[in-house]
Order: sequence, then structure tokens, then C-alpha cells
Amino acid sequence: MRFCFCGAFFAPLHHLLNNYSMATVTAFIRTSKSDKTKPANVRFRLRDGRNFQAFHKSEISVLPERWDYRQQKIKARVLIDDKERNLIDKAISDRKNLISDIYLMQGKTLTSSKLDAEIEKNLHHEKHPVSKLSFFDIYEKFLSENSVSLATLKKRRTIKEAFRRFETFIESPLNLDALTAETLKSFERFLKHENGENERQLKRSINTIGGFMRYARTFIYWCINNGYTNNNPFNKYKMPVEKYGTPFYLTIAERNDLYNFDLSNRPALERQRDIFVFQSVIGCRVGDLYKMTKSSIIDGAIEYVAEKTKGKEPKTIRVPLNSIATEIVSKYAGLDGDRLLPLIVEQKYNETIKEVFKASGITRNVTTLNKLTGIEETRPLNEVASSHIARRTFCGNLYKKVRDPNLVGALSGHTDGSKAFARYRDIDEDMKTELVRMLE
Repeated sequence: MRFCFCGAFFAPLHHLLNNYSMATVTAFIRTSKSDKTKPANVRFRLRDGRNFQAFHKSEISVLPERWDYRQQKIKARVLIDDKERNLIDKAISDRKNLISDIYLMQGKTLTSSKLDAEIEKNLHHEKHPVSKLSFFDIYEKFLSENSVSLATLKKRRTIKEAFRRFETFIESPLNLDALTAETLKSFERFLKHENGENERQLKRSINTIGGFMRYARTFIYWCINNGYTNNNPFNKYKMPVEKYGTPFYLTIAERNDLYNFDLSNRPALERQRDIFVFQSVIGCRVGDLYKMTKSSIIDGAIEYVAEKTKGKEPKTIRVPLNSIATEIVSKYAGLDGDRLLPLIVEQKYNETIKEVFKASGITRNVTTLNKLTGIEETRPLNEVASSHIARRTFCGNLYKKVRDPNLVGALSGHTDGSKAFARYRDIDEDMKTELVRMLE
């Protein structure tokens, strides 16, 4: 009887897969009538929805008469040495976890042959020597060999430069094989306290640092998958716990008041107000808004591919234009060339939104989470307004209407199981009132 255990390199990953993917891994055996007395190799099927599956035939073997097809392990009532039973059951469980981890990293580009190759690489490290390239040489290959959105690429380059500054700070070259959980903790502390090149730069929040560490983890997992190292320092490192407050957004009435407020004496504010309202009725991210042109409007709807998901499973998002959106598009139809709206620099756009809210009297207090202290505080809405409130306004109000995250996600571009989208589903006072009235 032969079986091997998967390495510890991907230990945390299968938990992520269980949380954020519909993929399943099942174990089974195949036998013919004539072979039921002979050991059979345990096979594994990876499925994600109706259109994706991959198979792996393992070296783990069991007698067919001992196999529990429903529980996918040795039958409970079979007389077998406990040590042998536990070894086989653990080998099967470990292989399922390894397959889940590999799928998490490679997604639906994975084939059965690729799956076999990745499992072989993980189980037999001695046959796959690690590279002697420098840390930053490997990071450059990581940047060049992955197809991701421009925004993600910029963030990955930001992490690379942070690693360079950290290397200078510790006065020791970074080495993939020598990274430990303590190294990662030191890097985290460095990110928290450094000011970068600009001394006026604000301290990083715990959420920003958590994002940095997630990108660093992606790099390390890529290195392991591609044979550059067998070392995974994230096994014993605890990721920062990110904190988010309940999303605040405009009600439909507030949005309409904002849109109808007379700003004709301040045309610059009026233009950016119109852009904000347009964004709030199509629900896009600001980066996607800035890429839209007149050509993006097709048969009464705006169509675009979300920049954030281009490197994963890009899909076209189509949002029909309602009367407000159509009116705004018509208002600026005379712009030169293919420009859809009179956009200004993104940073200035966010600053102007605050002015628009104040001028329009949208100044109610909201509870927001201080990103640096993690403590809730109350501030006027106009002081914390930004382009992302437009997206929140779209998602929050639409969810209140339909209560279907998949339907809202189809319009907003959120992926299934998105942690970000989950925050839009917080029950507000109107929904609480409706629930209580059900008891009357």
C-alpha cells in the first residue's frame, strides 16, 4: 500500500477556498467486477460549477471492499489496524486540501495534467530544486508572468518597493529560503511606522497594511508553485485583522436632492455633481468610470470590463441607463471626441465631491471607522464624501430593493462571495422596521 502526504506549504489556502469558492473536491475509486479483490487507486475529482472539472489519480490505494463511497474513506466497521486506517484517511484529506490549494492559485486555467504536475512538484521537492535568482529578480518574473489589471500591477509594484526599503532598513538581503514568520512581523511593523520618502505621508492604517501583506502572500505562494522556494513563512504568521465600519451611503431621496440642487452659479461644481450622480446610478468603480467613452454606450446601456477583475475571469458588465443617467449623458453629448463626461483629475474629483455635498446641504452625521485608530467616530457626511460613496449608493439602495446579492453583483461587478459586497448587506433601520412589523 502506497500513499504520500501533501506538504505544509499551502496549509492556510484550502480554508480560503472553502470560504470564497464553490469548488469541491471528492474522492472515489474505480473497479471492474474482476478487479474487486485487488487494491484500487483513490482518484479525485475537482469541480467548480457545471463547466469546470479536473481529475487526479493518486498513489493512495485501498481495497474496494473497504471503501465507503459516501464518506470517501475507509468504512467505519471494517476490521483494520487503527494506524493504517488513520494514515489512509489522513492521506486522502491532505490530498483534497492540496488540490483545493492548487486550484485557488491557478483557477480555471488548471487542467488534469497540470494538476498532476503541481501535485508531483509539491510531494517530491527534492526533484524540483529551488532557483538561485535574487529575491527581486524573482519578484520581477512574478510581475511579468502574471496577467492582472493595471491597478493590481501597480499595487504589486508598490509592495516590491516596500520590500526594497525594508531590505535597506534591516541591512540584510532578502532571501526567499530564509524568510520566517518573524521576518513578516518585522515587515509589518516597518510598514506601520515608516513614512516612506515623503515625511508628510500619513501613517498606514491596519487595513492598508493587511492589503500589503495579502499581496506579499500571493507572491510567496506563486514562488512556491513555480519552484523558486519550498519555504512558506506564512504558515506561522498571523495576518492582520482588517476592520471595516458599516457602509454609509446616500438614500435615493438624498441622491435626488443632490441632483436637483441648483448649482448653475458654480458650473465647475455642477459638472462634477453630475458625474457623481451618474456614477451612483451605474455603480462602477471610479477607475472604470474614467475609462468610459461614448463608445461604451451600446443599445441604451453602459458596457465595460471591470479593471479590478481583468486578470482573473474578465467579463463584460452591462448596466442599462435609467432616465437620470440618460439625461446626464445627453447633457454632455457635445464634448469633443469620444469623451463621455467632463472628467477632471481623480484626486480633484474627490475633493470637489466634498464641496458639492456641503453646497447642497448633504451634511448629516454618519458613523465612520477611523482607519488609523480603529475607533468609530461621528463626522458630517460632506467631510468623508468620496467617489466610492457613489458606488455604495448604487449597491446599498439596490440591495434594499431586491435583497439579492447575485443580482446586485451582476450590475456592480462584485464577484460571488465578495467580502467587500458582504458589507453592503448590513441590515439598516428600514429593514429592521419591516422585520419587526412582520410580528404584528
